[in-house]
Amino acid sequence: MEAVAKLKNYPTSPRKMRLLADLIRGKRVDNVLAELEFNAKHPAVPLRKLVLSAINNWKQKNEGGDETQLVVKTIFVDGARTLKRMRPAPQGRGYRVRKRSNHVTVIVDTKAEKALAKATKIKEQKEEVVDAEAKETKPKAAKAKPKAKTAKKTAKK
Repeated sequence: MEAVAKLKNYPTSPRKMRLLADLIRGKRVDNVLAELEFNAKHPAVPLRKLVLSAINNWKQKNEGGDETQLVVKTIFVDGARTLKRMRPAPQGRGYRVRKRSNHVTVIVDTKAEKALAKATKIKEQKEEVVDAEAKETKPKAAKAKPKAKTAKKTAKK
């Protein structure tokens, strides 16, 4: 059973947060927590808290479950509100500054369920391939082709 945790309106651009999201996607939770704890990027701290929150949500759903098999099944970062501000510029102008923020969603699930689903999918694909090959390998009647006679040209001497 999977558990979800969401972080909304965190004031960092989605592009910066996606760098960390790509780093932890599909990994085991204990490895993810270690990576985020020692990562130098500033969004690593709230992302680590978010993963911890997802783990606690999973514990509440699955009382007595083993959390060592948890993996980050899905993580995605969406854009959120953008604050528009003005910065002073030369000759009385103003440059627009867009202060972006993002929403992050983390879904954790047990590794065993993920592996089982993946194995089932691979098995179905193999069965489809075997069925397709069986249809293609039907015996075809071999037709005997007559040999074409070659005409010899007579050379003038």
